[in-house]
Amino acid sequence: MRSALLRAATPRSAPELVSAPIVIAGAGSIGCYVGAELAVAHRTVRLLLRPARAAHIRANGIRVSDLEGRNNRVDPGSFELETDAAAAFRDAALILVAVKRDDTAEIGRAIAAHAPPTTPVLCLQNGIGSADALAPWVAPRLTFPGVVMFNAVLDDADPSQPLKVHRATSGGIYVPEGHAGIVCALTSPGLQVVARDDMREVAWGKLLLNLNNALNALSGLPLREQLGLRPWRLLLARQMDEALAAMSAAGIAPATVSAASPTMIPRVLRLPDWLFKIVAARMLAIDPGARSSMWEDLKRGRMTEIDHLQGEIALLARRHNVAAPLTAQLLSLVRDAEKARRGSPALTSDSIGTH
Repeated sequence: MRSALLRAATPRSAPELVSAPIVIAGAGSIGCYVGAELAVAHRTVRLLLRPARAAHIRANGIRVSDLEGRNNRVDPGSFELETDAAAAFRDAALILVAVKRDDTAEIGRAIAAHAPPTTPVLCLQNGIGSADALAPWVAPRLTFPGVVMFNAVLDDADPSQPLKVHRATSGGIYVPEGHAGIVCALTSPGLQVVARDDMREVAWGKLLLNLNNALNALSGLPLREQLGLRPWRLLLARQMDEALAAMSAAGIAPATVSAASPTMIPRVLRLPDWLFKIVAARMLAIDPGARSSMWEDLKRGRMTEIDHLQGEIALLARRHNVAAPLTAQLLSLVRDAEKARRGSPALTSDSIGTH
């Protein structure tokens, strides 16, 4: 069944997919959203997750919704919930890795110890080279990069209600060309999966967009409100200028992964508010309360992925002798917020980028 799943060039029937477990390692906002949408589409979904979250879902299921208005209650019986890696990976047909980058080695060792050696692994982590970092841990299993283009928000505040996970922006998942079975297995009404032949460039294009995560986390504002304010957009444009200069020096041409090309985005960000809201209406198609995953990490007192976002740009800039002072400042500010463990510092735009 596993090899057939990989070879499939057309969508499989629901009964066939039920017999092929898709294991999601990392039941955060992305993992829960993907898992819930696959369950709605009658896939066999097994979540590897921590005991507290397993108990929440086991008692009340998941409420999954999206920007386009879909809203589904997914009953607990629609998932297989495992807190033990050996039980989760034992017969996996496909593994989706959605843990934080700093947990790569831990999840890689678990896959190596417990998953069948022929099971493919799709990496859905942020940053550059995430699949390359995971591959040595899980070899000889094939590892593929995936790029998640949407923002998902998870709400687990009320354990007496379904865990809520909401896709707050548009976008799907990009995967490499040549793996039609994986595309078919993961595509569902609420989850668009698209094959690309330029995944390295796609990852750099996504990284450019992810540079706003730090600004959003430091501001404490909802994403739509923050992007609607020109002083915050000017900071994002300056970050992108630094990143594009470093990429150019390194010979990297980021792919277009949004309505505007990478070089056009900073220009659009610099437009006056009234014109920006017209020209960039799609960029502002965000739920009013949505914030970045980095804001969520600060709120929960967790380490962020700043080293895999601004950190990648800072490293590239140093290697190629490109100035990136704003990038360096944001790295420092987010690290300070991590250490403080008081959530977002709620900085103002004029307190950033002044030196």
